[in-house]
Amino acid sequence: MTTLVRGRCWAKAHPLAVDAALAAAVLICMVIGSFVEPYGHDGGPTWGTRTPGALSLVLMLLGATALVFRRRAPWVVLAATCTVSVVDLITGEFRGAVVMSAVVALYTVAATTNRPTTWRVGVVTITGLTGVAMLAGPLPWYAQENLGIFAWTGMAAAAGDAVRSRRAFVDAIRERAERAERTREEEARRRVAEERLRIARDLHDVVAHHIALVNVQAGVAAHVMDKRPDQAKEALSHVRDASRSALNELRATVGLLRQTGDPEAPTEPAPGLARLHDLVETFRHAGLPVEVALGDAVAGLPAGVDLAAYRIIQEALTNVQKHAGVGAKAEVSVVRVGPNVEVTILDDGGGERREHSGENDGGGHGLIGMRERVSALGGRCTAGPRYGGGFRVHAILPVTAKPVSPAEGGTTA
Repeated sequence: MTTLVRGRCWAKAHPLAVDAALAAAVLICMVIGSFVEPYGHDGGPTWGTRTPGALSLVLMLLGATALVFRRRAPWVVLAATCTVSVVDLITGEFRGAVVMSAVVALYTVAATTNRPTTWRVGVVTITGLTGVAMLAGPLPWYAQENLGIFAWTGMAAAAGDAVRSRRAFVDAIRERAERAERTREEEARRRVAEERLRIARDLHDVVAHHIALVNVQAGVAAHVMDKRPDQAKEALSHVRDASRSALNELRATVGLLRQTGDPEAPTEPAPGLARLHDLVETFRHAGLPVEVALGDAVAGLPAGVDLAAYRIIQEALTNVQKHAGVGAKAEVSVVRVGPNVEVTILDDGGGERREHSGENDGGGHGLIGMRERVSALGGRCTAGPRYGGGFRVHAILPVTAKPVSPAEGGTTA
């Protein structure tokens, strides 16, 4: 098998040498065939009863030489071999051996062109050579040699067309396989990109939320350390709790990068609205009053919708904590409206306001992440200043809609 494969590779790398060997083999067959008398004294073929003339040998040599270039110029080779075949059929005693070169040339043309062209050229070649042999040759028109020319040229055209069809079929199968492989690779890259964006959003939500709380509580502790150490101690306790929660969520998120089947992979479920009370309490401990209106109909939501709602509330409250100023208040509302869940987060902007976290704040990754999560579920998200002060985030999450992306909350941006 290895030798066969190497032979095929060598033949593909040296087509001219292969054609030269084929031309030599055809020349030998033509010369041998010219010495055979088809009908001897006993009714069968006999050897050595006739010899080819000098002109026939020259025509055989010319026809075989033309076959060396059959792949480079198949049409020219076909015309040249047909010409020498016609000359051989017309001049002198009938031999017919030179027609073998035309048969090989016709096969080459049929194997390299389309079917309609093959049959048009085949009909012309078959008719022309057979007609010349019948009308201008030395044998009667009904001689079996004339019918043999018809049969051999016809089989050459049919065989070449069959080979061409098989090559086209194999090329089509190979192209489909390559296209399928490219599609699988593109799908894998798309899924990796979606998962990377999803993990990036989760990391942003976790880090932004907990670091904001740590920053606020640390500032409180530093402010009251000397005068009210008990309050400073309480603030540092909140810093410890927030940092522990951040580490736990970071560990769970980064654990998603582990390989499937890793025994150390996290088993804790993703956060959802069931943990909304704990989330709100962390903000309340940080000094942000938060009122929550949670409808009963939001229980039993799909995991993707549940996680998206939780992360939207977490990011919105983090923005309020960072940018609404001291003394601001926030309201959270999660209600079921028909086939959708509507999540609304409001703040009154009642404190000494700094620039709010919008699209121009640090690149706007928080709001971008919100919109990506909502878009992945086929919903809508709006965020902007309220009339009279404050900020409003409103998200509509379809409950029964099929997610746009197979990865939770992941869309390519």
